[in-house]
Amino acid sequence: MTLKIAILSFAHGHALSYVAALQQMPGIDLLAADPDGASAPDAAPRGAALADELGIAYVDSYDEVFAWGPDAVIVTAENSRHRDLVIRAAEAGAHVLCEKPLATTVEDAMAMRAACDAAGVILMVAYPVRFAPEFRDALAQVRSGALGRVIGVTGINNGKLPADRAWFTDPALAGGGALVDHVVHCADLLDELLGERASSVRAVSNGILYADRDLPVETGGMVTVRYPSGVIATIDCSWSWPVSSPTWGGLTLQIVAERATLTVSPFAKGIAGHDAAGETWAPTGPDLDGLLLAEFVSALREGRSPQPDAGVGVRTVEIVRAAQASAADGGSVVTIG
Repeated sequence: MTLKIAILSFAHGHALSYVAALQQMPGIDLLAADPDGASAPDAAPRGAALADELGIAYVDSYDEVFAWGPDAVIVTAENSRHRDLVIRAAEAGAHVLCEKPLATTVEDAMAMRAACDAAGVILMVAYPVRFAPEFRDALAQVRSGALGRVIGVTGINNGKLPADRAWFTDPALAGGGALVDHVVHCADLLDELLGERASSVRAVSNGILYADRDLPVETGGMVTVRYPSGVIATIDCSWSWPVSSPTWGGLTLQIVAERATLTVSPFAKGIAGHDAAGETWAPTGPDLDGLLLAEFVSALREGRSPQPDAGVGVRTVEIVRAAQASAADGGSVVTIG
């Protein structure tokens, strides 16, 4: 059976890798719409020109997408536009894969989950790092009990300033800066690893990085998350990698348990080199976006609910919003729930 899948916006750069992954799968009919591309505040490729470059069909409006009758949509619009697109897809009976974070407010995330539940459609959140074999192995070791109780976790998610997509530093479109962009991936891994909802959050943030650009959002931060079991996790999040770096950045999770310490670093392996333009880096690990899309498409074909679902989408937004509130209040402890 051919699945009709629509890409809603090229705002997020991950749309390109999602398209590439879907093009490798049999029985997929793709269509894209990017009506906000023409007014984007940067020169990144968008709209019909990008669709043509990617080799997929394109229409000018979301109305045309839904008239096409997609079986599923992938929402890769700016963060604050997720809610309207997800709810519209649910009303059209289309399953949804939504880029992270699910929303910019907890209320929006819950409304999106409720709309999809009421319509009986899937709402999956794009957290590809949980598909990394290194993380799956660490998860299996923790769940086996062989390592004993988890005591603490240190997460690091640092990368480049996404300067080619200016909306990432627009608080109205992104919902914040580095706290939004880089906390959620670690928060998702913690959610899966610990199996419990965070109880409190404390955070500090600053705009020291790129201070000369006078950005209206934070460019770095440190977040401490406490869980009911007593586990304390920290997340170091920033846009601290130089723009000249040959790769976007990296994520590391260090799990401290009673009998061992495990380090998960899915993006550390690669081949370094140089060419005429300077340093190069070719990752050698699996395509995590491809694994994410494979799970989404398999769930569609099998009629099951995939992970990560809307529940973790809501819980990770809770952590981000609590971190923002804490940082705004000088690092006070913010309770969740």
